[in-house]
Amino acid sequence: MDIKRNQPDLQARKEQIISEVIGKLRRHFGRTLEEATPSQLYKAVAMTVRDAIMEKWTATRKARVQQQKKRLYYLSVEFLIGRSLVNNIINLCQDEAYRQALEELGVDLAEIEQSEPEPSLGNGGLGRLAACFMDSLATLGLPAMGCGIRYEYGLFRQKIVDGSQVEMPDNWLDDGNVWEVPNLDDQMEVHFGGQIEEDWSSGQLHIRHTGYHTVIAVPYDIPISGYDSDVALSLRLWSARAPQQLDMSLFSRGEYARAAEEAELAQTISKVLYPEDNHQEGKMLRLQQHYFFTSATIQYIVKDFKKRYPHMPLTRLHEKVAIHINDTHPALAIPELMRILLDQEGLSWEDAWQVTRNCFAYTNHTVMSEALERWPLQMFRELLPRIHMITNAINEQYCHDLWEIYPNDFGKISYMSIIAYDQVRMANLALAMSHKVNGVSQLHADILRKDLFADWARTEPDKIIGITNGVTIRRWCVKANPGLTDLITEAIGPDWIKDADQLQKLIPFAADAAFCERFRRVKAENKARLSNYIASKMDIKVDPGSLFDCQAKRLHEYKRQLLNALHILYLYRRLKEDPAANIEKRTFFFAAKASPGYYRAKEIIRLIHAVKVLVESDPVVREKLQVVFLPNYCVSLAEVLIPAAELSEQISTAGKEASGTSNMKFMLNGALTIGTLDGANVEMAQLMGGENIFIFGRKAQEVENMLRNKLYHAGELYETNRALKNVLDMLVDGSLPADHPRQFSDLYQSLLFGDGGNIADPYLVLDDFAPYAEAQEEVQRVYRDTQEWTRRAVLNTAHAGFFSSDRTIQEYNERIWHLEPIQMERE
Repeated sequence: MDIKRNQPDLQARKEQIISEVIGKLRRHFGRTLEEATPSQLYKAVAMTVRDAIMEKWTATRKARVQQQKKRLYYLSVEFLIGRSLVNNIINLCQDEAYRQALEELGVDLAEIEQSEPEPSLGNGGLGRLAACFMDSLATLGLPAMGCGIRYEYGLFRQKIVDGSQVEMPDNWLDDGNVWEVPNLDDQMEVHFGGQIEEDWSSGQLHIRHTGYHTVIAVPYDIPISGYDSDVALSLRLWSARAPQQLDMSLFSRGEYARAAEEAELAQTISKVLYPEDNHQEGKMLRLQQHYFFTSATIQYIVKDFKKRYPHMPLTRLHEKVAIHINDTHPALAIPELMRILLDQEGLSWEDAWQVTRNCFAYTNHTVMSEALERWPLQMFRELLPRIHMITNAINEQYCHDLWEIYPNDFGKISYMSIIAYDQVRMANLALAMSHKVNGVSQLHADILRKDLFADWARTEPDKIIGITNGVTIRRWCVKANPGLTDLITEAIGPDWIKDADQLQKLIPFAADAAFCERFRRVKAENKARLSNYIASKMDIKVDPGSLFDCQAKRLHEYKRQLLNALHILYLYRRLKEDPAANIEKRTFFFAAKASPGYYRAKEIIRLIHAVKVLVESDPVVREKLQVVFLPNYCVSLAEVLIPAAELSEQISTAGKEASGTSNMKFMLNGALTIGTLDGANVEMAQLMGGENIFIFGRKAQEVENMLRNKLYHAGELYETNRALKNVLDMLVDGSLPADHPRQFSDLYQSLLFGDGGNIADPYLVLDDFAPYAEAQEEVQRVYRDTQEWTRRAVLNTAHAGFFSSDRTIQEYNERIWHLEPIQMERE
């Protein structure tokens, strides 16, 4: 739907697109339309879109500089942006013009989109949130730049071989990236290792860093367009290379491998996302990655500030610069800014401290202590000697300040300190040196203030706030679900795409029989699309008439894919005992990647596969149940899966999921949620009423109390719940197809007895099993009533507007950043 104000005549724009595409094919590839390969055709179309965005990009930069706007730098180790072609066409409000133009050329836009490599720049919600934020920042016209790493291979491409996850390299850059622009003028040197010499000869401290190893950070900028906006922002991704690509003296002596060794070692820094850190080399590579992109980014920030504001002292940096760190990965940006202000710009310690605290804000994404990064002190000192000195000095001052507040409380100060027990604690650094810290749902922020970061909250009562996450409506409805988009627009007009609160106008339509019938038709079309996708990609036939039950997210024990799998075994046993059991036909979809070194997560994938094979092998059960594991979950797969989903599994242990964003995407697309009162599920239930969401299980405070006071005894549940006992026994009694009889004994052991000193079932899978099964019975009851299910589904979509990332960004801006929109002149 082309709704852009003052847009050119549709017919004229269509003809212009046709001419541009044909021209690009000739000039860039020497091909006619008939001769072009799918990849060449994709690039030609993408180039025409990029040209339009480049105009906005150039104008945005000019306007921002002229208006001297304060700028946000959003630092994230992940930006899961997905494919850009169709999303950019939608944001330009030219989807109809492109559809007609390509149709006239005999080209299917959906088909050529498949030739676009999917950027492997993230893994899950953290990276997708960052991508949504960039879309909303551009849509709202706020001056910002995203900053991260240009991973050559990203995380990995997941294959499932005989039920096991196999990690393959994801060569997404092999054919180039049409959207990126290298900016060689902004290359930065990043230094590792070496020695630090202090020189006091002049009466002031001068630092000399010698013997260091240099890596060059090369920036590649990707323009991010806003929806129906003249603003285009930059996503800057840093790529690592050596200062000298080839040592010619070694090469001339025939030492060819050594000649290229330094270049290879440098480039390793930007090869993969999350290198495995269960060994020393992996930990060091992660530390190098984090310092690499934060150092390059901070150097650029200071360089740009001095260029734009030559008469403004750096003590006023915070007036023009806001720096936001997305989780703890970019926290090294804090001592890096201190280093530049102290060593290169000559600021006093007090001024550098104040400027840094005024610039930085930090978003915490987890209450899981193992996810709050800690670096071995010796490694930190050896790899980053000057950053270690500064971090140590920050720690000394911070502990001194804490001593004034908590005199003689050694335990509290030790807990809050940045360096302790031979570790450098990134979360404590971010907490100490940020002027605002936020959780990503109201429940999460409450847990941070009252539990995880309670001491910091008491020290600075106004520092920790809650800002609930959001997702971009454009990607997750307009692009992913055009049928629903058209239906909503016919009902309430198109303004909801930029003002998601208007989705509430759909509430009366939940009682409109004709609207609900069309809503069901859209869902049926999306289910058919997913079924066709699975048939073509996996050669698996699924029944689009079954209930589509989806759990799609990163594989982690706290997200409890295991609970879902155990419930399927429970249904299997019911059908075996009573083939006439009143169980709705259901297809269970799983989509998740497990970290390569996360053994138990990989075992859960193997279990899901075993359950799948078991169900398929029984002629009675397979008439009612089917299990499908969708490999290599990514943005483009999510765009097919989420619109088709009818039930969204958000079943994390209460208090463990900070917010979630998949819950919001499923809700927007009319799926009902079964979940715990965890993360943003709490606000979902509050917004649309508990009757429109299937809530089960313990609440966060109950979970915390049971675990803290050791009131939970998994073995008692095993002994008293016969159905649960029968399901658990299947893990070890040979019922499941497996490589060997004890294949799943580790899962069994962890649930009933614990391991490695850990308590049994720390994520309360067994405790929530019965409530979960009961909630699933309620799901079946409601699903049988087609009209009631549809009514609730419409209400889910109608209340999803609050979870727009536009609202989230507006709240960040009002409470933390205080940016002013760029004023663009419109034709």
